[in-house]
Amino acid sequence: MNRIDLAFKKLEAQGKKALIPYITAGDRGIETTVKLVYEMEEAGADIVELGIPYSDPLADGPVIQASSARALSKGIKIPHINDAVKTIRQKSGIPIVYLVYYNSVFKYGTQKFIQDAADAGIDGLIIPDLPLEERGETAEVLDSFGIHLIPLVAPTSKERIKKITENARGFVYCVSVAGVTGVRQDIETDIKEYMEEISKHTSLPKALGFGISGPSMAQKFKSYCDGIIVGSAYVSRVGQALSPGDAVASVKEFTEELRKVL
Repeated sequence: MNRIDLAFKKLEAQGKKALIPYITAGDRGIETTVKLVYEMEEAGADIVELGIPYSDPLADGPVIQASSARALSKGIKIPHINDAVKTIRQKSGIPIVYLVYYNSVFKYGTQKFIQDAADAGIDGLIIPDLPLEERGETAEVLDSFGIHLIPLVAPTSKERIKKITENARGFVYCVSVAGVTGVRQDIETDIKEYMEEISKHTSLPKALGFGISGPSMAQKFKSYCDGIIVGSAYVSRVGQALSPGDAVASVKEFTEELRKVL
């Protein structure tokens, strides 16, 4: 069974929600990425999303765009990230998901990208800009390697939820607001109604992301979903820290705070 499925089963049995941090792979150095994953797991993260840096990340706000630029300026490429995951896998079985733009997959070669990700020990892929018509074919290749294709569903796409979740595995990434990623003070979407709508079409766990700024917001929305995804708030801590060591310490503390409320 895929590690993502095992994680959600275990959490359900414990009456807990999944804490899913997002960081950009290679930001502050690839060795820092490895350390961050270890520390986040130790502090209570259940699944980790690693963003593959991309020069034109359409779904991302300024914080994650800047982290992508920092990683790219260090020459971080997909093979470096796969190697980092292999290193993580020597000590850790935490589910790891790549968030990757379709162009990166296409340029690398879809079959090769998926095979190399599987060899590294990746459990799922989120491809924000994957065209619906390409989804079935990509999902088939992923299935053959035991990797889950995790769909992104937005509040504006109610009539498309059924189609989007058709070939889905693992969990549904429920985008809390229209627009790009980023920390927000509040979320206007009726989360309860939105989650109920998604549940009509799929029995997969629902993880809520985009704009979750910290523990108070996570606590506010946790009863409506099965997991909370926190991205920009993590990435800003990594970027603003004075040193990679400080970044690791800051991220660990933030993870502990989030875990307490989930």
